[in-house]
Amino acid sequence: MAEPSEITVLIADDHEVVREGLRLSLLRSPRIRVVGEAPDGETAVNLTERRRPNVVIMDLRMPQMDGIEATEEILRRAPETGVLVFTAYSERALLARGLESGARGYVLKEAPHDTLLRAIEKVAAGDTFVDPALIPSLATGKDGRDILTQREREILQLLADGNSNADVATRLFISQETVKSHVRHILAKLEAETRTQAVAIALREAMID
Repeated sequence: MAEPSEITVLIADDHEVVREGLRLSLLRSPRIRVVGEAPDGETAVNLTERRRPNVVIMDLRMPQMDGIEATEEILRRAPETGVLVFTAYSERALLARGLESGARGYVLKEAPHDTLLRAIEKVAAGDTFVDPALIPSLATGKDGRDILTQREREILQLLADGNSNADVATRLFISQETVKSHVRHILAKLEAETRTQAVAIALREAMID
């Protein structure tokens, strides 16, 4: 997917000072234009549906509707919009939940400005981005199985068995777009360039059989 020449962004965070700081920071990039701010998940969903930004920068913990629920709702109503989770929390479980919700990226609030810009550009282009600072939190036991969610391991096993995306979608009763989304997350987590490489890594690390 080609990167848009201008990237429109919506900021969703329940802290006004964070929204203001983020908006001012993004003004430094001539390619990025902030088209709205939301103090909670419900407002983020409604604004996204109206303004159709390329990227929503989403806080996870917000009142009324949290970032996970808001992300899922946004992808139902505006599937062309990419969600970038922007949070102070680096727990692996939250990372997994964020990516499982359909978010394409995950960046810590303490990330350098350049990392945030790179994440926005990646997400706008349809790619997946995980903050490099989160890699240590993804470290697991010897077999490495916890890096992937159960559904991701299931999909990767089916791919290893020679199934196509369409076959996987049929077997798991999900859409091909959902399969593609899972595959993007698998490639990002395993730092693999192709599905074949991801399968090879997973086999080597005993994530799949």
